[in-house]
Amino acid sequence: MNILLFAAADVAAILILTFGLYLRRHRRRDLAVSYIGINIGVFAVATALAGSTVSAGLGMGLFGVLSIIRLRSTELEQHEIAYYFSALAIGLITGMGPTPIWLPLALVGLILIAMLVADHSKVLPTYRHQEVILDRAIANDEELHAYLGLLLNGATIHQAVVQQLDLVNDKTIVKVRFSAPRIDLIEQPSSRTVENHEVMTGQTR
Repeated sequence: MNILLFAAADVAAILILTFGLYLRRHRRRDLAVSYIGINIGVFAVATALAGSTVSAGLGMGLFGVLSIIRLRSTELEQHEIAYYFSALAIGLITGMGPTPIWLPLALVGLILIAMLVADHSKVLPTYRHQEVILDRAIANDEELHAYLGLLLNGATIHQAVVQQLDLVNDKTIVKVRFSAPRIDLIEQPSSRTVENHEVMTGQTR
């Protein structure tokens, strides 16, 4: 009976994680299929191991082996790796079915809540990171930060790591972590300016 309960909890949790959180926010179908397949596979193996005489250490070893799997076809972003480990953890927790019965259910709920909050768009909404290719070679860090801030519309540069400095072709490749300026702080035209513009437009007609 507990196996059926944990199976239902696993299916419900991975559907919430995949369709309720990941797909709604990131819209990548191939990884959604991967998360579901990995979760169900880990749940099946963990359930089989829990019903045998093998120790829980073998289950943790399984988790360690699966955690080093890398998809060579495409590069995973850090948030996608977080969903990947969450799918693994949910499958392993529900498959092993530790006692008391409320413990795995509470742990699965904790994982879902953590992903709901951590990957929410309102958590550090202005923080960005990207690779920038500049059409000039800049070796001075202060000059580089100032130029990047100007280039990124007044962003606050937190870190700029130069990946390549090409003095021959006058090019710089840099990985930048920055805070984008908030939209509500950008100066908007006042109502008086808009009214004056409309009046002057009407006069020209």
